[in-house]
Amino acid sequence: MVTAAVLLCLGMQGGPAEAARRAPSFPWDDLFGTRPQRPHKAVRRSAVPLPKPRPAQAPAATHAPAAAHAPAATEPEPPAAETQSPAAPADAAKPAEPQLSACRQALTDEIAIAPSIPDIHGAGGCGGEDLVRLEAIVLADKRKVAVKPAAILRCKMAAAVADWVRTDIAPLAQSLGGGISNLDNFDSFECRGRNRVAGAQLSEHGRANALDVRALGLANGKSISLTDRSVPRALRETVLHSVCARFSTVLGPGSDWYHEDHIHLDLIDRRNNYRICQWNVYDPLPEVAPLLPAERPEQAPPREVAAKSDASKTDASRADQGNADHGRASDGKPDAARSHDAAAPDRSAETKPQPTKKRRQSRRF
Repeated sequence: MVTAAVLLCLGMQGGPAEAARRAPSFPWDDLFGTRPQRPHKAVRRSAVPLPKPRPAQAPAATHAPAAAHAPAATEPEPPAAETQSPAAPADAAKPAEPQLSACRQALTDEIAIAPSIPDIHGAGGCGGEDLVRLEAIVLADKRKVAVKPAAILRCKMAAAVADWVRTDIAPLAQSLGGGISNLDNFDSFECRGRNRVAGAQLSEHGRANALDVRALGLANGKSISLTDRSVPRALRETVLHSVCARFSTVLGPGSDWYHEDHIHLDLIDRRNNYRICQWNVYDPLPEVAPLLPAERPEQAPPREVAAKSDASKTDASRADQGNADHGRASDGKPDAARSHDAAAPDRSAETKPQPTKKRRQSRRF
């Protein structure tokens, strides 16, 4: 009996510890797959970093406390040579030059005098890049064809104009005698809409991609207007075929009312490389002889005699005209009226004028 009581007491003392160690088990744990929570593992602690070992050339540690108690002394300034930063290389100071385009490299001074100008970026997409100022075109024989005034164009457009003048226009002008000396530039870069209409789509002139040519100047001083109908038709047709084969857009007389006195050329990019060539080469106007006085024949009388005879003829014609007018007036009257008019002057001469008032006669009684 005593032994059972001792065992019971020991079981009661170990019960709470055993209950805390073992988690209670419920019948639905196996049904829902709930597992008893496991105690967390002990957190691993990393070792505290230690300072690196002191180098051998460092001063002794015994002087450190003395230095700490000593008054802070001003450190000497480093020499000026050490404070200055090392000199930058000369190449790094200069800005990098922009790389030239393939067109700019090909358009040399042997082809055209066309210095590069800065890019233009205006409102509404106006302007462009890779721009040049086309001042003159150099021919194969080193002669220069001046562009008056100088045209601001994109490099590709300037190269196309130079190739056109060198290949097609120079031989054509040489056949006329004297060769070509200048190109009349009617318009090049201008930030505007098409045909200068307000609100219209941006023109190729606004993109520096168009040139208007009005005439070709020859070395002998003559000027050939490309839209003048007095210029031979064959010459104008030759120029027409040359420009339509090189440029995307060609506008001249007959295209609209804005290109009657010049030729518009541009290099606009269209779908499927579509091109527009609208230039009617009209037939030349018929020659009209000037209205000049005819030469005086040799058998003509002197001018003084001719003038007197003309004056006498004029007087005679006037008299005849007066008689004819009087005859026509008399013919229009009846016979009685004509006889009365003929007798009227004689009657007036014979009779005296009658008084308008009657005299009062006194009556005698």
